[in-house]
Amino acid sequence: MIKKRIALIALIPTIVAAHPDHDTKPGAELDHPVLTGNGAWTYEAVPGWGMLPDKAPIGPTHGGVLVGPDGNVYLSTDHEMSIIVWQEDGKFVKTIAPECQGFHAMQVAEENGRSVIYGAQNNGYGNNGRKEKGLEPTPFRVCKIGLDGTLLLEIPNASTGEVPGGWQGLTGVTVSPDGSVFAAMGYGSQMIHKFDTSGKLLKSFGGKGKDEGTFDTCHGLAIDTRFGDPRLLVVDRENRRLCHLDLDGNWIGVHATNLRRPCAVTAHGEFLAVAELEARVTILNKSGTPVAFLGDNPDKSQWANFGVKPEDHHLGIFTAPHGIAFAANGDLYVQDWNLSGRVTKLRRK
Repeated sequence: MIKKRIALIALIPTIVAAHPDHDTKPGAELDHPVLTGNGAWTYEAVPGWGMLPDKAPIGPTHGGVLVGPDGNVYLSTDHEMSIIVWQEDGKFVKTIAPECQGFHAMQVAEENGRSVIYGAQNNGYGNNGRKEKGLEPTPFRVCKIGLDGTLLLEIPNASTGEVPGGWQGLTGVTVSPDGSVFAAMGYGSQMIHKFDTSGKLLKSFGGKGKDEGTFDTCHGLAIDTRFGDPRLLVVDRENRRLCHLDLDGNWIGVHATNLRRPCAVTAHGEFLAVAELEARVTILNKSGTPVAFLGDNPDKSQWANFGVKPEDHHLGIFTAPHGIAFAANGDLYVQDWNLSGRVTKLRRK
């Protein structure tokens, strides 16, 4: 199995890199899509998707992206616009939830017939700007908001008490089918905390390390429903792996490894798409084996580089994928970690 996986990893980048559409000039105003991927996972990077009125910059992107049940695309930013909403075709709709500026990760959930968004608020860059303006920094907290941006719940609240390791460094959030909320302190204690539907702390687990049950930047969280009982999937960035735990925090095993600093995952059927900070999106099958690479960047100086300017971007080639979301039809939306802000729509062929 190991030899087969190595052979597959060696093959796929050759296929992708050989495609002529990848020879795009940086910052070029292309009017045609650019292909990336291979086989069943071939995509078109859509030019000009997600423009703002008057072609305004998005602002720093260090967060997440999701597709709502309404088909709209929601992108969190560290900018004062907070969360930007577009239609599927890239037409700007509105901005919402200014008090939730700096959601580092987001997940949509259905509760009692209503769609809500959970966000992990960790506004590092935006708080620097707020301090310069004499404003109070936004807090580290998990928020539940409606699709219109209305704040419905915040954790910590009066019922949480103190969480081991504190809230500093909150990076990830996910919600299980029974409504339990999981929050990861990937920039801090490396603990993961489980809360009930009211925000009451139920238990904590994790900690820093490389062994079973420990993490080195537990950056993102997701619920994996592909294996029967739902599992907690932890995106363990600096250990370059994805890990499975049960919903009580008990270790199950490593699902995938040798990734390029994974930040977030999204599921489509039995497959996962992984946003890797080192300039690539990887598609994994149910066994955790790569089946395609998207937008792989041959310029290592741009890997995980927050400062790449818009004029140096290549359509269909990533610099630092941080947030990612599948649409129901298999299209992908990818947010790069970027000072000016960047989001890409990949349309599945």
